[in-house]
Amino acid sequence: MTQTQVNEVANASEAPQRRGLITALVAIALLAAVLLAIFLYANSRQDPYSQSSLALQGDQERGSKLFLINCAGCHGIAGQGVVGPNLHGVSHRKRDQALIQQVISGNTPPMPKFQPDPQSMADLLAHLHTLQ
Repeated sequence: MTQTQVNEVANASEAPQRRGLITALVAIALLAAVLLAIFLYANSRQDPYSQSSLALQGDQERGSKLFLINCAGCHGIAGQGVVGPNLHGVSHRKRDQALIQQVISGNTPPMPKFQPDPQSMADLLAHLHTLQ
């Protein structure tokens, strides 16, 4: 067997390994692209109101006062639930974006639509985070 034939045999046996490596790299790149697209899509769906509310630092004390005025009638003074559900641990069950949508949507009667200014929403979120 000549050296050329030996090289051809060696190259032929390495070809499947290279194809497998290339396939694996392409699969990893596709997975990364899909994950990036999902991340970008989720962040792009955030409405301007939610973005502005989430960008602000909330004040728990002001949020507590806002809660007492607007929410305690149904959720109880301590958020323990009366007509509305118990809100203790709600910030562990739902993301802030979902909490904002719950408050402003009015999609769960008898809860009314309620859209305070972004700072007040940030304050309300700060209060909800204290309800353990």
